[in-house]
Amino acid sequence: MNILVINCGSSSLKYQLINMVEEKVYAKGICDRIGIKGSVLKHTPAGKDTVMKEVAMENHKDAVREVLSALTHEEYGVIRSMDEIAAVGHRVVHGGEKFSASVIIDDEVIKAIEECSDLAPLHNPPNLIGIEACRNLMPDTPMVAVFDTAFHQTMPSRAYLYAIPYELYEEHKIRRYGFHGTSHKYVAHRAAEMLNKPIEELKIVTCHLGNGASICAVKNGQSIDTSMGFTPLAGLVMGTRCGDIDPAIVGFLMDKENISSEEVDVILNKKSGILGLSGVSSDFRDIEAAISNGNKRAEIAMEVFVYTVAKYIGAYAAAMNGIDVIVFTAGLGENNSEVRRDVCKYLDFLGVKVDEEKNRCRGIERDFSAEDAKVRTLVIPTNEELMIARETRNLLKK
Repeated sequence: MNILVINCGSSSLKYQLINMVEEKVYAKGICDRIGIKGSVLKHTPAGKDTVMKEVAMENHKDAVREVLSALTHEEYGVIRSMDEIAAVGHRVVHGGEKFSASVIIDDEVIKAIEECSDLAPLHNPPNLIGIEACRNLMPDTPMVAVFDTAFHQTMPSRAYLYAIPYELYEEHKIRRYGFHGTSHKYVAHRAAEMLNKPIEELKIVTCHLGNGASICAVKNGQSIDTSMGFTPLAGLVMGTRCGDIDPAIVGFLMDKENISSEEVDVILNKKSGILGLSGVSSDFRDIEAAISNGNKRAEIAMEVFVYTVAKYIGAYAAAMNGIDVIVFTAGLGENNSEVRRDVCKYLDFLGVKVDEEKNRCRGIERDFSAEDAKVRTLVIPTNEELMIARETRNLLKK
């Protein structure tokens, strides 16, 4: 069974074709600059050189057409025809309270996703465009929606409700939703496999640390709390996002700077976080370079980031009344041993103890705990595409 995984952004489309018998990636790639001059397809078949093709793509339908053409191409394709694609799994960012699991897409599902677009105006509309494009070009192929928010729908009300008038929650659905759910679910289950223990018996904190970052408390296989909130702005300090701040700051800035709420939103989403603190960059690699050159603001920015990560882990250990495993994933979590080490230094009171030699790794699965550690610390590269493919396969089997 071959599953095509599609992840649509406003001007991009990422894809992977995965054989689910072996869980092997046959091909992957990206269509970039869709609707913009200079649009390009980057296609990488397994075991072959990457193909770069500059081709006009006016919309996502054009992009899907180019993807299907690349996958079936005589020279660099990996399948003979589109008939070999059993289903398409679509990443959809926001499912609101309507979806607590992945679903086979039909007209009712599309309508429900549209209704959630107010909650994710930058993400759901492109996701829907990708779905419609695939349905037009592959009308007989089953489509599945896999939601970033679905994994967190198991959170109890004490974790997802905000202390605002309850009527505002009822009318506008203002609550904590959480994101990166597909990633948190994948690494939590993989951690249980690595430790050869049932996930139903584990208390896991998963740390998705990248330019966008979030932490999740996974108890007995279910998300019971997560750091991102009503939007992905809440929680940890991130590349350009502020994370948790006093909400009164919004009104204060509007008054003092004589700016609109939209302008404050731009500041908090795109000019804050590591970029705002350091004045250098939102890229942690640039921050590391600046620190090595003696930049104090970059050093402070990194200290703030590490501190907030450790603080959330400690909070979630309390929320679960214990902790067995901490997982680091995503770009920073997988590749920066110094960040992992510095976070863990705050947590020795929990029984966290790191083997420095084992921690010197990048982008591989590893248990880097010391032999006598009471809490295991793992690096697990995330694989959201494989998780989407698995969800799609499982739905088709049902």
